[in-house]
Amino acid sequence: MTEIAGLDAETEDFAQQIADSVSSFLLALKAIAREADGGRAVSLLLLEISQVLLAGARLGAQRDFTPRAEYQPDVGPEPDLDQMRLRLAGILDSVDTYSFVFDPYVPEVVESQLSDDLTSIATDLENGLRHYRNGNVEEALWWWQFSYVASWGNLAGAALNALLSVVAHDRLDAEIDGEEERVAAADEMLDAEMLGSQDAAPR
Repeated sequence: MTEIAGLDAETEDFAQQIADSVSSFLLALKAIAREADGGRAVSLLLLEISQVLLAGARLGAQRDFTPRAEYQPDVGPEPDLDQMRLRLAGILDSVDTYSFVFDPYVPEVVESQLSDDLTSIATDLENGLRHYRNGNVEEALWWWQFSYVASWGNLAGAALNALLSVVAHDRLDAEIDGEEERVAAADEMLDAEMLGSQDAAPR
């Protein structure tokens, strides 16, 4: 690997790993939206957000990255992700709208849409990826780190919690329903056994 001027090999390797994670997330998100499979979408989104949050946590644990220029270089217009957003909204349907606390130290409940927040996360990540692919690695690292702390990290955490809640309700509520049926069946068996014991008791 050729070392980029001003960057040590370790930082360059770290940037490559973050870029790979970002690329994987963006490709997966677009694929989930295209497939329009509501039955798999929630689980797949849960997986992809968990993985990109790991990249964000790694960025948050690093030293503060500093871009070379005062203003961000122009990397062209943002990609049009509105069709992806609309597809995600259709797939998520009744679970698209959710509530969360943006800042736990200033508790205020915010209502949002998963489809909007996922698209916002994708926009932030894609912006850094364009800097990276243009060879401006320092700018990419700074942007990914800054936007993680300021925006997409919080949104991704809230979205992760919402999706986990959907999975939990789907699985645990089903288990509770089954448990109630088993308890009712056990009660019937106990009642029948008690009646049988009473009939067999000496008079």
